[in-house]
Amino acid sequence: MKKMSNIYESAANTLGIFNSPCLTKVELRVACKGISDRDALSKPDPCVILKMQSHGQWFEVDRTEVIRTCINPVYSKLFTVDFYFEEVQRLRFEVHDIGSHNGLKEADFLGGMECTLGQIVSQRKLSKSLLKQGNTAGKSSITVIAEELSGNDDYVELAFNARKLDDKDFFSKSDPFLEIFRMNDDATQQLVHRTEVVMNNLSPAWKSFKVSVNSLCSGDPDRRLKCIVWDWDSNGKHDFIGEFTSTFKEMRGAMEGKQVQWECINPKYKAKKKNYKNSGMVILNQCKIHKMHSFLDYIMGGCQIQFTVAIDFTASNGDPRNSCSLHYIHPYQPNEYLKALVAVGEICQDYDSDKMFPAFGFGARIPPEYTVSHDFAINFNEDNPECAGIQGVVEAYQSCLPKLQLYGPTNIAPIIQKVAKSASEETNTKEASQYFILLILTDGVITDMADTREAIVHASHLPMSVIIVGVGNADFSDMQMLDGDDGILRSPKGEPVLRDIVQFVPFRNFKHASPAALAKSVLAEVPNQVVDYYNGKGIKPKCSSEVYESSRTLAP
Repeated sequence: MKKMSNIYESAANTLGIFNSPCLTKVELRVACKGISDRDALSKPDPCVILKMQSHGQWFEVDRTEVIRTCINPVYSKLFTVDFYFEEVQRLRFEVHDIGSHNGLKEADFLGGMECTLGQIVSQRKLSKSLLKQGNTAGKSSITVIAEELSGNDDYVELAFNARKLDDKDFFSKSDPFLEIFRMNDDATQQLVHRTEVVMNNLSPAWKSFKVSVNSLCSGDPDRRLKCIVWDWDSNGKHDFIGEFTSTFKEMRGAMEGKQVQWECINPKYKAKKKNYKNSGMVILNQCKIHKMHSFLDYIMGGCQIQFTVAIDFTASNGDPRNSCSLHYIHPYQPNEYLKALVAVGEICQDYDSDKMFPAFGFGARIPPEYTVSHDFAINFNEDNPECAGIQGVVEAYQSCLPKLQLYGPTNIAPIIQKVAKSASEETNTKEASQYFILLILTDGVITDMADTREAIVHASHLPMSVIIVGVGNADFSDMQMLDGDDGILRSPKGEPVLRDIVQFVPFRNFKHASPAALAKSVLAEVPNQVVDYYNGKGIKPKCSSEVYESSRTLAP
């Protein structure tokens, strides 16, 4: 049998886990209840195998320890997996009676459970029945709890001043500045921060500054930090005043209004002068730690992704009865609208507990009056435009097509404004409860660009992101301006977006790729957009502490 690390590495290489930068890592804790052996006279020796699906095949990633003669095992072994919001990561947990051997015989299989990693992290604690051969459910169950394995992304704010520094200038006082270095394990040192120069002052107060805890000390509060005070010279040959060493652990003593101070020492003076005390004092009078919450902090804190879809029903799509139409419903092959809808929606639905999705259309004449509408419910129920699951959206789309008259123009500002209204109501809660994602599927360049820019600038202040997928072969070059990657989007009045919330991609770029490739492209920026919004508003994850404490309880 391979060692666990080798098994994981082999599976990771097969699955391409190491091929792209990981957003975060998640630890999965596992417990089972009511496991029964095939032999009713004895108790099983259960072990849980974690498998991950890639290209339709299951690969073993890791396994727990074996717990002898136990029907309610709680495993100490943790599974560590990489989390990607923009991918559907299918997992399978298999329970086997290992016994005295390490092989996995068919007779040893006690039950299995399949789910996605998104389902686990969005619910934080997922309990499901273990299915036996033939997918029959017995009395046994498995519980999986997710916990983010985060690096230290917190920021620390520091404010230094000095007192009675040595005077290095003949005709004026010193012009001091401070440098802080992190001492690395290989004996090298890395500059972390350099303050501004305070001119002609032996007791300077430098401006406060922020630096990540990772940058300051690599997450190790006991790592040595070297601090040097210099007298600035215009020729670049700065005069050494003195130095001292400290640690982040020591600097944290300046929290809650306290001060920490150090003697600034010039080693040459100390060696030569008997009466030498120091070259001044450096005081840290402020140390504040700013918690940087992650995407999973918000998701595990109960934040729901509210997914809305808007579909282009303008005449440029072609008559749906014609096989050349972008809306043609082929009996065996989904059209581009359906491919894009399912690819993106399949991922978003894991983060919405009720799985009810509002679905709208624009650019068509709708019954019964057949007036043009740019934000109609495709189930024709304006009071309740929600569809049950992504499959419900697909069915509503297929059902509404024969009842519509495709028309125009291609106006998307009304649907952005409609979703923005819901997002605006969410801001009144002052909590991270709901974040809105609007998927717009369109076949042409929009005709209300000015109104759309205005709507996007307004939406950038709200818990909302907009994804636009261009369907068909139209020239979408003008649409790129809505995606802030090439510059800052502004309203017609010149107001810039507060955040970059729009992602635009032409579907034709993914025509010969897997649906997962499209989803990965358009959803990869969403986690950062969620974090940017809530961190920018100073909104912490809802009930994060309570969720964390409850996650410690593993009983199914």
